[in-house]
Amino acid sequence: MIDDTADDDRAPLRFVRDHRGDLVARTIELLAYDTQNPPGQTDAVMEAIESCLDDCGVATTEFAVDPAKPNVVGTIPGEREETLMLMGHLDTVPFDEDEWTFDPLGERDGDRIYGRGATDMKGPTAAMVEVARAFAETDTTPPVTLQFAFVSDEETGGDAGVRAMLEADALDADGCVIGETTCEGGRHAVTVADKGSIWLTLEATGEGAHGSRPMLGESAVDRLYDCIQYLRRSLTNRELELDEAVAPIIEESVAYYTQDLGEAAARELFTHPTINLGVFEGGETINSVPEAARAMLDVRISPGVHTPSVLADIRDCIGECEGTIVEDVSWSIGTFVDEDDPVVTATADVAESVTGTHVYRRSATGGGDAKNLRNAGIPTIEFGVGTDSVHAVDEYTTVDALEANATVYAELPWAFADRL
Repeated sequence: MIDDTADDDRAPLRFVRDHRGDLVARTIELLAYDTQNPPGQTDAVMEAIESCLDDCGVATTEFAVDPAKPNVVGTIPGEREETLMLMGHLDTVPFDEDEWTFDPLGERDGDRIYGRGATDMKGPTAAMVEVARAFAETDTTPPVTLQFAFVSDEETGGDAGVRAMLEADALDADGCVIGETTCEGGRHAVTVADKGSIWLTLEATGEGAHGSRPMLGESAVDRLYDCIQYLRRSLTNRELELDEAVAPIIEESVAYYTQDLGEAAARELFTHPTINLGVFEGGETINSVPEAARAMLDVRISPGVHTPSVLADIRDCIGECEGTIVEDVSWSIGTFVDEDDPVVTATADVAESVTGTHVYRRSATGGGDAKNLRNAGIPTIEFGVGTDSVHAVDEYTTVDALEANATVYAELPWAFADRL
C-alpha cells in the first residue's frame, strides 16, 4: 500500500490519485496493442499516446528511422531549463496465448491487471502518460523542464529506439528515470548501474571417425566442452578489480540479492565474472565422431571493471585449448551513476516516502537502454514498482503498483530540482 507522506498540495499529485480509474484504464489500453518484439511494431500504440498528449496540450515530437517503430517525446517547459526525462518502452517480449490463463492483451481481475508488458513496462509507462496529463490538465508548471520519452525497440536491443535517437542528438537531459520494474520479493530499489558483458561464439574442429571406433578420431564436441569447462574454472577463480566509486553500489546489490541467493552467492555474483553457456551445437549423427562444434557464451562483469582486460584473459585461456577458436565476440563495459547524483537521491528518497520501505541503490544484472544513455552522458537510473512476473506467463501488475509509480513520477520533479 502507498504511504501518504508526499506533499498533497501538489496539484499533479492530487490529480493522479483522484483519477486512479483513468490510470488503470490507460494501462489496459496500452496492453491491448500487440507489440511483441520481434517484430516490435509500435506505430499504433505510439499514435495513441501522441494523441493523448496532444489533446491535453503537451507539445510532442516524433522521431522514427523505422516507420513501424517510432518514438515520441512530449515536453512540458519548467521554471528552470534543467531537464528531467521519464522514459518508457512500448515493445514487449513475445507470448504464447495458449499458455495464458488471462488475456495477454489485457484483462483485469480484482486488483490485478494481466497482460504482456503489464509490469515490463506498459504499467509504468501508463503512469508516465497520466503524470504528463496531470501536469497539463492542472496547468502546473514543473520546477524543471519535463520530458516524457516513449520509445521502441528495447526488448531486442534494436537500433530503431534510443540508440537511433542518441545518434541523431534527439535526446538530452540532466537526469533520466526509466520505468523498468526494479522491485521484487517485497524489496524496492533503484538501479544505478549495469554489468558489462562479453558475448563469445566459439568454434572447435576435430577429426571424424566412425562411432564404433572413436579412438581413431578427435571429437570437436569433447574439445569444445573441455575448453568451456576450463574457461569456467578460470573465470570463477578470477576476483574482479572493482572501482572504489562502485563499492557502495556493490554492497547494496549484495544486500538486495542475498534474500534470493544467500549472502555468499550474492557476493560472488558481483565480485567474480559469471558465465552462461547459452548455445551448444555439434555433430550430425549418433554413430560418428563430430568434426565441428559451436558454442555461444554470455559472460557478465560488474560495473567499474575494465571489460577488455577480462576479455584478454579469456582469449589467453582459449588459446591454450587445442582446436578451439573465438569465431566472434561483442562486448560492453558496465556503467554506473554516482550514488550522490541528484537523479539518484531524488528518486530513492521519493520512492522511500511513497513505499514506506528502504530503497536499495543497486546494480542491475543485465543491461538495456540505461547503458546507452549513461554512455551518452545522461545520468540515468531505473525505477518501477511492479511484480515478479516480468516476461512470465500471466504477467501482471497491481492497482497499488500503478498508483505508486504515478505518485513517485509526479512528485519527482520537485525533489530533483531541490538537489540540483
